[in-house]
Amino acid sequence: MKIEPFGVEIWMNEWELKCELNLAETCVESLTIAELLALAGHNAADVSALLPMKMTYGAIEGSDRLRDAIAALYDRQGRGNVVVTHGTIGANMLVHRTLVDRGDRVISIVPTYQQHHSIPDSLGADVHLLQLREEDGWLPDMAALRELAVPGTKLIALTNPNNPTGALIGREGLEEIAAIARAYGAWVLCDEVYRGTDQEGSGVTPSMADLYERGISTAGMSKAFSLAGLRLGWVAAPRDVIEAVLIHRDYDTISVGMIDDHFAAIALEAKERVLARSRAITRGNLAVLADWVAGERHLSFVRPRSGTTALVKLHLPMTSRDFCLALLRETGVMFLPGSALGMEGYVRIGYANTPAVLREGLARVSGFLARQ
Repeated sequence: MKIEPFGVEIWMNEWELKCELNLAETCVESLTIAELLALAGHNAADVSALLPMKMTYGAIEGSDRLRDAIAALYDRQGRGNVVVTHGTIGANMLVHRTLVDRGDRVISIVPTYQQHHSIPDSLGADVHLLQLREEDGWLPDMAALRELAVPGTKLIALTNPNNPTGALIGREGLEEIAAIARAYGAWVLCDEVYRGTDQEGSGVTPSMADLYERGISTAGMSKAFSLAGLRLGWVAAPRDVIEAVLIHRDYDTISVGMIDDHFAAIALEAKERVLARSRAITRGNLAVLADWVAGERHLSFVRPRSGTTALVKLHLPMTSRDFCLALLRETGVMFLPGSALGMEGYVRIGYANTPAVLREGLARVSGFLARQ
């Protein structure tokens, strides 16, 4: 099987340990185990609960405790509708490999997380891209989606909230997408790893798994829950999809780590407090970023409505890669070049670090821009 190189991951792997200030990071500032326990109302003594834990494979689909906590994130999902995976990246891979066959028609929005078009393409699918546009606020053009969705369409793939733009499809838009898919019996895979970080209201958008009978939602602990080190995600879907996913999962996962399962359950049982922390960081930091962009004549953007990233347009006579490399070498600040996303002329900025890191990084970038 041949697959396109993963542009974002190649860039991150090359530079994230070499920069001083990582403003390409997409996770809300990571929690320590001590911080997690404090948020969850525990203390360091609770770590002793791990000492008698025997290091077996554990529960193959994920512990009942964890799957119950995941199901509680949704309105219409139960334990049997959930399977635990190695991160959201593992969840997405399993869904695509389970549902997509050679020749199947797949629609993916772009820009998006590259998995959602490169994996179907590698499987021999007939992949059609729905280009999001800045003038539409980076939201999908429903008329264009209707033109792409024809009889025989197998899968429509979304990220919501969107990575890299921070655009957010609300309930009405999600229901419209579901209606388009329903007309042809298509599945809708919605990667919801940033769910819980909306800039307004409760912070939590409805999930596709709850809105559509053939809706599949994937998510994990890395982004909104600030626990990327657990490497734990999940699929929430109808039971027949879960059973089909389990067949593929047996070949590459078996089970997730018992320690990961344990701490993920603690975090999800305290989801209100964990997500409140994440929203405080993302809402405060986005205000800082928006003010900064407004003051830089070489930059502009559509203000994100959710997530942890912004797609910022460069008004400079240089490629996004050249810009990011020069920025790294002169300032130590890391952005992601839009070319890694198929979006030349833009850079992706992650704004969910600690406020001090964001402010220092942006100040250095301002100095760099003033010299251009």
